Amino acid sequence: MPHDLLTVVVAAYNEGDSLPLLHPRIAAVLEGLESQGVTGRVLYVDDGSTDGTWSVLQGLAAGDARVGLLRLSRNFGKELALTAGLDRVDEGAALILDADGQDPPELIPRFVELWQDGFDDIHGTRLVRDGEGWLKRATAHAFYRVIGRLSRTPIPADTGDFRLLSPRALAALAQLRERHRFMKGLFGWVGFNRTSIPYHREPRAAGASKFNFWRLWNLALEGITSFSTAPLRLATYLGLATAALAFVYGLWVIAKALLWGDPVAGWPTMMAVILFLGGIQLIALGLIGEYLGRLYEESKQRPLYLVDVWRPAAGVSSRQVPVGGSGHAHRSAAAGGEGA
Repeated sequence: MPHDLLTVVVAAYNEGDSLPLLHPRIAAVLEGLESQGVTGRVLYVDDGSTDGTWSVLQGLAAGDARVGLLRLSRNFGKELALTAGLDRVDEGAALILDADGQDPPELIPRFVELWQDGFDDIHGTRLVRDGEGWLKRATAHAFYRVIGRLSRTPIPADTGDFRLLSPRALAALAQLRERHRFMKGLFGWVGFNRTSIPYHREPRAAGASKFNFWRLWNLALEGITSFSTAPLRLATYLGLATAALAFVYGLWVIAKALLWGDPVAGWPTMMAVILFLGGIQLIALGLIGEYLGRLYEESKQRPLYLVDVWRPAAGVSSRQVPVGGSGHAHRSAAAGGEGA
């Protein structure tokens, strides 16, 4: 009886300490998938690491024939590293797993069960986030609620990249080649049959997170501007409200001068009004600039990423961008299209 294929895609940047701890857990799970009629493979994507990550990955590949390696020419960021890995899965499903060990690979059999039941996007929803400070947990909680209200694209709350994508979901995702990529939004935009698995997120296996608050802020800004024009509309409403208040205040100043001969307001009042209106205008211009900057990046049509080394494992194809996809979640997708 032919087996289905599952490729575990792991994007890593300076994770040389955590990968030796993570891979044995993945390998043990893949061995158990045989009983579910699934053959498992692992594809590690080195996103231009500057530590010993690539050497560690080479060692893992030498000791396990199921391991494929992809090394990018430089650090392109996690979103593009995930895109590069998913582009090279043209058969079977793909499961995305973080390299830090916080998302438990032991849940993979449950993901596979739901895939075999016909679901296309099975995502893990975090109930508890161990190893993270209260500020990071609070800001992450707020971000998912804000983008959930601003965006028409369904983006599940408290859900990261830990998910399984069926062949047709992968094929649909491969058609989305925008440069500014917020993967959680792209997963939601694809749609199809979706379900979630609640889980307990563990602390990092080793090392420290590469996402500081500045990078998380930029990621949040990327997500909001990629999947919502609400900030532009807010700037419009704010401008209209400010103009209305200014008009009403102007009528009041004129009425006071005509009725009571009230003197013109002094320098402090004038400066306060000028600074307020100037701040509103600069905020509006900044919002417009964010969207124009994204249009500028898209117009250049540069490749999403460049590959330095590509060493596929058995069952992981070198084809770059599968497209198309139809039918049931468990059905193989058509392949073809242009390279990344």
